[in-house]
Amino acid sequence: MDNKKATLELGEKPVGKLLIQYATPAIVAMSAASLYNIIDRAFIGQVVGPEAIAGLGITFPFMNLSAAFGAAVGVGASACISVKLGQRDYGTAQHLLGNTVTLNLIIGLAFMAVSLLLLNPILRFFGASDVTLPYAREFMQVILLGNVITHMYFGMNAVLRAAGKPRHAMYTVLFTVACNIVLVIAFVWWLRLGIRGAALATVTSQTLAMVWQMKLFSDSRELLHLKRGIYGLRRQLVKNIVSIGISPFLMNATSCVIVIFMNNQFVSYGGDLAVGAYSIANSMVMVFFMFVMGINQGMQPIVGYNYGARKYDRMMRCLWLAIAAATGVLLVGWGLSMAFPRQIARIFTTDEQLITLAAKGIRIDMLVFFVVGSQAVITNFFQSIGKVKVSIFLSLSRQIFMLLPLAFILPRFFGLDGVWYSMPLSDFMAFLITIPVLVAFIRKASFAAPTITNDNG
Repeated sequence: MDNKKATLELGEKPVGKLLIQYATPAIVAMSAASLYNIIDRAFIGQVVGPEAIAGLGITFPFMNLSAAFGAAVGVGASACISVKLGQRDYGTAQHLLGNTVTLNLIIGLAFMAVSLLLLNPILRFFGASDVTLPYAREFMQVILLGNVITHMYFGMNAVLRAAGKPRHAMYTVLFTVACNIVLVIAFVWWLRLGIRGAALATVTSQTLAMVWQMKLFSDSRELLHLKRGIYGLRRQLVKNIVSIGISPFLMNATSCVIVIFMNNQFVSYGGDLAVGAYSIANSMVMVFFMFVMGINQGMQPIVGYNYGARKYDRMMRCLWLAIAAATGVLLVGWGLSMAFPRQIARIFTTDEQLITLAAKGIRIDMLVFFVVGSQAVITNFFQSIGKVKVSIFLSLSRQIFMLLPLAFILPRFFGLDGVWYSMPLSDFMAFLITIPVLVAFIRKASFAAPTITNDNG
């Protein structure tokens, strides 16, 4: 199927089939990425030790911060491209592709340079102790050297989905994951390169995947392809990308702030092993939340295209189906976490103290997990149609307005348990805010398509 026909399908094919068609590859890809993360942490925990798991947990905010800049470009550009394809403005969509490449290069290099220069103080600020700092530093040195590759890899995959190529996006991630697993075994298990080997495996696999992505976008027969004249930054296009990308940027940036704060709270009330338990619990959360992210990725081009084409009934049907699917997946995750927390923790470590801490943490962290899916899907929905202020508000509501104050107050009364319980409580409160916001939006029928214009200047 040619690229143009694939994009036109977004406004014609039954919405349920479209969501399956677009979400399934994304879910497979995200689930595979999640599986890799588990294998990566399991190898580090089993081969290097529990302190290395805690050190890896310290790097989460750094990874989130890097992802925040990548998401601002990748998600923003893909949403803009989806709307322009819905409006059949293929020229502007082409320039959006070129500007995505340029922005990823500029931001990726700048983030790498600043972060490497200030690496030790940043890691200390993120909660690294004398024990965990060497592990965190070794890992991030390699990751930051490949930061441009990471930004470009995620950005181009987002554009592949927007351009009607969800299977190609899936193949890219599956290749990256398979390559990652093989290289982690080689670098960490066989060559005993430790946590640095895990980082090297990540960067190497993403580099190989990005080369294939660029080959795909170099095909002049495609509706969207790389060519001369599209790379110069255009003010209006950059503004469009950033205005939509600011929501995922803030979501990832605030996640960074939250993880920094939570790491410090866990260190203060439970020591380095509590940080390791938090890292393990986070890994379990991400296993199932990756399914929701896949659903969101599959939903985004369908919603964006039909919003641009003013086919609002199709847009809303896609939203309801995505909410139902996300809720069902997280119910499964909730059930498994409540039933088998110790078995899950044993995947990552053989240290009995860490297993006990992690098992308790998993159960508490996942206490109301089944309500998180609808909140995430609705936030992504507003982002996909360019309702930036609403999306930003919903993105920040759980983390900044609720989790941060709760994680500060509750431990003063309940110690380490208070840090853990702040997470499910903030999840439920965010859910209670999101539903009325969606209802108010539907009642107002606020369906004015965003203006995403070209800028010849």
